[in-house]
Amino acid sequence: MDIQTDFIEDYPPYVPEKGEEYMSPRMLEHFRNKLLAWKQQLLNEASSTVNHLQRDSETPADPNDRASQEEEFALELRTRDRERKLISKIDKSLKDIESGEYGYCKMSGEEIGLARMEARPTATLTVEMKRKQEIREKQGVA
Repeated sequence: MDIQTDFIEDYPPYVPEKGEEYMSPRMLEHFRNKLLAWKQQLLNEASSTVNHLQRDSETPADPNDRASQEEEFALELRTRDRERKLISKIDKSLKDIESGEYGYCKMSGEEIGLARMEARPTATLTVEMKRKQEIREKQGVA
C-alpha cells in the first residue's frame, strides 16, 4: 500500500480490524510506511532549506535587513537540527519494528497503545512511564 501525502499530519490513522492483535503485521506495516513518509518529508524540508540558504545567501547592504536575514537563517538551522534528531528517532523506531520491539514500553514492557503510537510514532514509553521519567528529570534524578 503506497500512500502519498504532502504532510505527515494528513497521514490516515490506522483502523484495526475487530479482534486484531496489537502490533499485528498489518499494523506494523502501517507504522513503517508512516515513519518512512515522515522521514521523507523531513529530508525534503532539509533539502529546501539548503537550497534557500544557498539561493538567498547574498548579504543585504542594510544592517537591519542583514540582521533579519541572519536571524531567519539561524532559526531555520535550529529547526533543521531538531529535525535531524527526529530522523534519528525515526530510524530507531524503524529498527524496533524489525526487531519486534516497536509499540512496547522500554521501561515496563507494556503496550504503549495504538492511540499514543498514532499521535507519536516514535514513542518508546507509555504515557505513565513518560510522566514518571519527566518527574524524575525535574527532581534532578536521572
